[in-house]
Formats: sequence, C-alpha cells, structure tokens
Amino acid sequence: MIHSMAGGNLSNVTYNDFAKVKLTSGPFAGEIYWYLSAAGAKVGDKVQVPFGKNNTLCDGEILRIDSHVSSQMSPVNPKHVKKIKK
Repeated sequence: MIHSMAGGNLSNVTYNDFAKVKLTSGPFAGEIYWYLSAAGAKVGDKVQVPFGKNNTLCDGEILRIDSHVSSQMSPVNPKHVKKIKK
C-alpha cells in the first residue's frame, strides 16, 4: 500500500450507506449479509435482496444501517457488494 504522506495517491474515496440484512426466506434463512442500502430504508424494513451467483431474490429484514461509510472503512468491498432491490 502506498502511503499518501510518502507522495502516493489514495484511490478515489466513495461514501455509501450499508444495510445489515437478515434473510427471512429460502434455504439460507437466518443468515446475515451486508448490502448497499436503498434510499429511505430504515431498521425493521422488510426488503428483497439478491442472493447467490444467480442473484435470486430473497426476503429479508434490515437489522442495522451504517450511513455515509467511506469505501476505505466499509464492512464489505464496495466493488462487490450487492444492492437492496425492493
């Protein structure tokens, strides 16, 4: 990693809202995953999220929302995280 104080440049930092979602249907019900939060989402909301390689929609419930998290401190890699669909 190149330190910015040594003359290197930090990559473009982005800020996102992340939702911690507990799946409530399907074979993986009860498991918890992080997703990019939808606008206006709040704790306790029932949502549909893509899951697995085929992005099968599963029902879930939002347990926690972390707002305005930098890409350097996010709970999952922002390049690979999936978004809440509904």
